[in-house]
Amino acid sequence: MAGIKIKENVHSDKDLVKSHHHSIHQILYVLESKGKFIFNNQAHPFKKDHVAIIPPFAEHAIVAEEKMTVLVLEFDINQLDIGMQQAFREKENFSKTCILELSLFDAVHVRQLLRRMLYEQSRVANYQFLATKIFLSELMLTLLRATRDETITNANSLRAERLRKYINENYFEITDAGDISQRLGISARHVNTIFKESYQTTPMKYLNEVRMETAKKLLMETDKDITSICFEVGFESLSTFYRRFKEYMNISPHKFRVNSHYTTTKK
Repeated sequence: MAGIKIKENVHSDKDLVKSHHHSIHQILYVLESKGKFIFNNQAHPFKKDHVAIIPPFAEHAIVAEEKMTVLVLEFDINQLDIGMQQAFREKENFSKTCILELSLFDAVHVRQLLRRMLYEQSRVANYQFLATKIFLSELMLTLLRATRDETITNANSLRAERLRKYINENYFEITDAGDISQRLGISARHVNTIFKESYQTTPMKYLNEVRMETAKKLLMETDKDITSICFEVGFESLSTFYRRFKEYMNISPHKFRVNSHYTTTKK
């Protein structure tokens, strides 16, 4: 596929990929096992859910400590739209070779996008290249936003904080507690426990609070239809949205909007 290619490399135990470079960007994602990634004359740990971002003509090498599976995505940055190209080039870490250790949530999302790209690459169908470009752009956006909170050292606190950030950014697409626990790779009961230790509430109650506060803002500051707001904040049923809003605010969304507009006009 012109300009974008993804492949799977399986490295045997103690395998060495000697120092080399490519003329286009590469992203390496470790699917399984561990090894070392060598660049700038230094060896760095390279293990499951690590991502290496390699700009053109940057020398690098890989040493597998055991059998290691790595997905290799090669792309011409000119395949991205102008805004994404600029953001990627201006990101300080991405102007040179670097390794990202993804959060659990980012890792799940990156794996899904890479699977979709592998699937599209295997197809012979209309819009195949367009779909691949879209997934590449979404992958780039995920990596641009990926950060680590180095100030939190307790593992459960770090998980709770990442979960809170995940809910804040994805409240509109979370389906239930099982969706959250699956993304974290731990039981729903344990998710509730670690989140409650940090924030004195459950993830689903916090999710409802985020949705309700977002709905309030949309009701007060926009003229969007209530059905549209219901959909935008993550509800599939208008009746469920009305019930949750009334439980949260002791007033219906319609009456809340009318009262808000009346108060604003009166001021």
